[in-house]
Amino acid sequence: MKAATLFRSTGGRPGVLVELAFLLLWFLLFARLDAAVGKDFAAADAHALALQSLEHMAQLDIERSTNDWLAGRPVLGHLAVYVYRLYYVVVAGVLLWVFVRHAGIYRQVRRTMVAMTALVLPVYWAVPMSPPRFALPGAVDIVARYDFLDVESWTKPTHYTAMPSMHVGWSLWCAYAVWTALRDSHPRLAWSAWAFPLLMAAVVLATGNHYVLDIAGSVALLTVSVIVATLWGRLRGSRDSA
Repeated sequence: MKAATLFRSTGGRPGVLVELAFLLLWFLLFARLDAAVGKDFAAADAHALALQSLEHMAQLDIERSTNDWLAGRPVLGHLAVYVYRLYYVVVAGVLLWVFVRHAGIYRQVRRTMVAMTALVLPVYWAVPMSPPRFALPGAVDIVARYDFLDVESWTKPTHYTAMPSMHVGWSLWCAYAVWTALRDSHPRLAWSAWAFPLLMAAVVLATGNHYVLDIAGSVALLTVSVIVATLWGRLRGSRDSA
């Protein structure tokens, strides 16, 4: 790799080191801000009860039944925890793949990712939400039961931000990125990418980490983020051509 490509934009993609620095700083900032919201546990419990009532009226309250089903199947429970814990490997892999192989769409995909992290924080701040594993009586914390990373033994929940689900949100982003990259050249493969967020939705429901409406919130978040990223790109394009 030429030294110039480490710092300068080439082929539609930004310089490698510049992009790495930007992404690292952005996600450190996001992690810091994310940890600072959702601290009102009383409000989080109240919001969870209100959400449960809304889902009950709409006959969408399937969290407890799916959780009970998975709790009785240890093998699937272990597999679900692997999906829940290691999804970020897929996120990083998709971002790298788009950067290397599909430079023409990289900026749009990255802008969508940045927009998602920026837009979700005000929601977490305004509407803290307790997850089903804490808010639903009798729910089993599947991740704590089978956690191969043993995270639950040395950390305690410090904030409740179940709405929307970013596990589903990031998996939706992965599907969007793959679909955008392959929809013209490999349409069937592009559509198959949407199986990943469907799997993640099933995992977060059955493990007791999110509600049905959390998943709907993730879909809304991606939709708005794509719109914001598109407008952002058009604004940058108009400035560059001026």
